[in-house]
Amino acid sequence: MEKRSQDKESIGGKRRALMLDTPIARLIPKMALPTIVAMLISSVYSLADTYFVSSLGTAATAAVGVNTSIDQTITMAGSFLAVGANSYISRLLGGRQNKQASATLSTAFFSAIAFGIIVMVPGLLFTEEIVVFLGATDEAAPFAVDYARYILFAAPYMAASFVLNQCLRSEGSPVFSMLGMGIGGVLNVILDPIFIFTLGMGISGAAIATAISKLVGFAVLIFPYLSRRSVLSLSFKNISFASDILREVTLMGIPSLLRMGLSVAAGILVNNIAGSYSDSALAATSVVTRIMMLPTSATLGFGQGFMPVAGYNWGARRFDRVKSAFRFSSAASLLLIAAVSVLIAVFSEQIILCFTEDDAQLVNIGRLCLISQCVVMPLNAWVIIVNMLYNGLGMPKGAIILGMSRQGFCFIPVILLLPRLFGLDGVIYAQAVADFLSALITVPFAVKAVRAVAKAEKDALSFPGEDGLRHG
Repeated sequence: MEKRSQDKESIGGKRRALMLDTPIARLIPKMALPTIVAMLISSVYSLADTYFVSSLGTAATAAVGVNTSIDQTITMAGSFLAVGANSYISRLLGGRQNKQASATLSTAFFSAIAFGIIVMVPGLLFTEEIVVFLGATDEAAPFAVDYARYILFAAPYMAASFVLNQCLRSEGSPVFSMLGMGIGGVLNVILDPIFIFTLGMGISGAAIATAISKLVGFAVLIFPYLSRRSVLSLSFKNISFASDILREVTLMGIPSLLRMGLSVAAGILVNNIAGSYSDSALAATSVVTRIMMLPTSATLGFGQGFMPVAGYNWGARRFDRVKSAFRFSSAASLLLIAAVSVLIAVFSEQIILCFTEDDAQLVNIGRLCLISQCVVMPLNAWVIIVNMLYNGLGMPKGAIILGMSRQGFCFIPVILLLPRLFGLDGVIYAQAVADFLSALITVPFAVKAVRAVAKAEKDALSFPGEDGLRHG
């Protein structure tokens, strides 16, 4: 027991030195790169499902897109707890409160499993009704039902994986996070053609491949905790519903919950509105959503490498590093995503052609959607970084508003209005318009956050004994 405690202290000391002493320009890429790789792989295997299923026809392609809302609902159940736990754990570790950090991890993990079960049970009981509500057309509905049933079985460990993934990053272990998501992603790409074509299981095979891959990823993510190679301890005995854990995880998880909930609502609206034009329009918007997950995932990966750095240094009262981390992350993410967006826009038609053999309408709608979203994607990248700053510093009010702005305040009104004014063109350009409006909303919040960090730095010089964990 004593040796185990010493090992944890040694690991904790090394991680603390990493987070507080490594130059920001090296630390954030080191933290972010594994996460970017993992999230890109995750996006690639979502695309792989769409790519292999597209050979079954436009209706099958549309069905995979409809099921994106189910996948996002599972993500919502897990990320609510995961993001809240990540934010609080980063600050606790920065303040040397490791025992409380372990209690936060354990409470979030087992709660995520329970939330996943809550999603799974009604989902399996009412699958047919759900996929129709999500926007499946008559032709796409049978495919959507076959796909959804297997994904719903995976909901409990998918939700728990988000907590493990986020909390590994919060303690400075992004490599295990990358391996968990990356191995599952590679396995999915391998299993998809085997289950779909070799075993002749069609769209059900794609869902089974995804469920198996998620289970393997979960096993990789939980390994550091079971083998005690982590700073934090995961145990049923560590569960605590103390008021500060509930408050911090809930307050900082609510922005993610609202963001994902509004994303689900927006996806349902898009599916129903696009599907009212044709299966081709529904399939095109679904394909574009998955393609744009690539630059979005890269930004989220970068932001999730930045967030624990900001939170850890905030908790350790290293406000100079918080400011440097935000400046570096804003510039780097904007330049990175601008370069990726240019490539996607230039080759937009060739990319869309990978997902259809002979549907000209799908290609035309998809190409225009891609180009318009690529134009504003760098702005969206910066918005994500600002949102991560609010999460990292434990500022729930700003994080909630920013979390709701893109899909809630901006996209939902736009997607309801533009198609009435411009028909199908309104559907095509809705996301780009919403992203531009979201960036405008974010500007004053960025200014406010930077000023809050500057004020904290000034106060620290006057009151050096104050606790960096308390803030607004």
